[in-house]
Amino acid sequence: MTTTFSQLNLHPQLVQAVEALGFSTPTPIQSAMIPIMLAGHDVIGQAQTGTGKTAAFALPILHKLTPESNHVQSLVLTPTRELAVQVAKAMHDFGRSLGVRVLPVYGGEPYGRQISRLQKGVDVVVGTPGRLLDLIEREVLDLSRVHSVVLDEADEMLSMGFIEDIEAILRATPGARQTALFSATVSPEIRRLAESYLRDPQAVSIHREQVTVAAIEQRHYLVYEADKLAALTRLFEVEPITSALIFVRTRAGAGELAAELSTRGFPAEALSGELEQEERERVMNRFRRNLIKVLVATDVAARGLDIDHISHVFNFDLPEDPEVYVHRVGRTGRAGKRGVALSLVTPSERWRVARIEGFIKTAIPRSAIPTVEEIQARREAELLARVGAGLLQGRLGRERDLVSTLVEAGHDPLEIAAAALRLVRGDEAQRPILPVTEVQERRPQREQRRPSRPFDRQAPERAAFDRQSSEHRHGLERQPRRRRERGAPEAGMVSLSLSKGKVHGVRPADVVSTIARHAGIPGGEIGRIHIEEQHTLVDVPERFVAQVLARAANFRIHRQALEVALA
Repeated sequence: MTTTFSQLNLHPQLVQAVEALGFSTPTPIQSAMIPIMLAGHDVIGQAQTGTGKTAAFALPILHKLTPESNHVQSLVLTPTRELAVQVAKAMHDFGRSLGVRVLPVYGGEPYGRQISRLQKGVDVVVGTPGRLLDLIEREVLDLSRVHSVVLDEADEMLSMGFIEDIEAILRATPGARQTALFSATVSPEIRRLAESYLRDPQAVSIHREQVTVAAIEQRHYLVYEADKLAALTRLFEVEPITSALIFVRTRAGAGELAAELSTRGFPAEALSGELEQEERERVMNRFRRNLIKVLVATDVAARGLDIDHISHVFNFDLPEDPEVYVHRVGRTGRAGKRGVALSLVTPSERWRVARIEGFIKTAIPRSAIPTVEEIQARREAELLARVGAGLLQGRLGRERDLVSTLVEAGHDPLEIAAAALRLVRGDEAQRPILPVTEVQERRPQREQRRPSRPFDRQAPERAAFDRQSSEHRHGLERQPRRRRERGAPEAGMVSLSLSKGKVHGVRPADVVSTIARHAGIPGGEIGRIHIEEQHTLVDVPERFVAQVLARAANFRIHRQALEVALA
């Protein structure tokens, strides 16, 4: 194992630049990759963000550059603007003393400045496929004399649909070029790309033990799908979050979850691939500057997000691929800081946790979701701490005068203090502690054979989106919700009509789940349900009717919007 950069036969000025930037010892990917690239070989590097792969390809490329050249000598392709900027900055910093000219190019920016820089002369171009291809077609980017090409995070570029652009760009470069391909995963598509455009590539891969970040505390929580939002908000109450990145499976899911969190007092923004580049950059800058603490994103949308202060990574949707899990959780625990990675796991996904544990050779312990009592105690402790800090700070003259006025008016000092604390706690009303149903393990066989009994009103919330679990599905069949008979509702109840029914796949569990979650009322308060072909009738307590109707715009069943009205 190489212990210093000076042992890698790099240009002395590059070694000095690297050491001046605070890097003393090469990472495993750098020790393996740099000698191969210096020898002129094509290479496939399998490595995740945070392993030092940028320096692994940047340093040998910079070592081979010819100063004062009048043409582009090296090209780096990246999937996102953020990664292009990050790589370009790193190459500029490493090659500053050599006078290296590096230009990042990407969409969402005017062409004029980029074209002007290219006309003045650039050694290295780092860019996204779309903008690179535009510049080639405008005949302002000439790649005919490029001697090295890097495909950084190639798996993400392919998943974003850039394969045709990448191939067109590679055809614009010399066949004798050196090519380096980096990817967190080596899929069949990556192999086909390598076979087509790389010449006898050498492979470098980080061992599994090396991709696990030791500074990360990992935990998982077993929860029904319908209770994930409730579980997440409870964790937000007790975890010391400075900034959080939440991973979801789909772009639509990212937007929905960010909206749900914001309405519940946890401001969040979605990072989506559908955002215009300018808006995406604004969101990223707000997150970097701690103006927002929570980002919700898919794996693709989070590419290029290189921020050291992320304290928590949440897997709201557990990834199928263990390597993707490693890549996600590696976003926290950087720069010597402690990181926390928390995963919400449904009963049917427990096998995935075991698979990930086998991959990273580390146990991911199961933890209990915070209870209502624990959250209330935490809130009260924080309130007392804030008040205590205010008392120590002093300067309460005007407030003391107000208290004196109230005392003179006949109010008890303790009652005044209690009223003031209630006002201070007013924001807690925006953060209701949502119910979470304890996951039931498989029941004994003799208990499963018991005859059906009246419906347990909590069961639909457990089953709403987690029907893949056979034992839970069986439990639902044994505990059917008591259906609503036609006719007037029970005393104290009001009938509402929902615009979806049997043909839309609606089940009693769906009705209970969406009303309880979005209207913020206990699932157990919901009365009889009657599902027709095209609509559904449901009884809710009269005192909750206004609340349900006011929030009906948020109702979804199977991601389908509902219309809700008085029946």
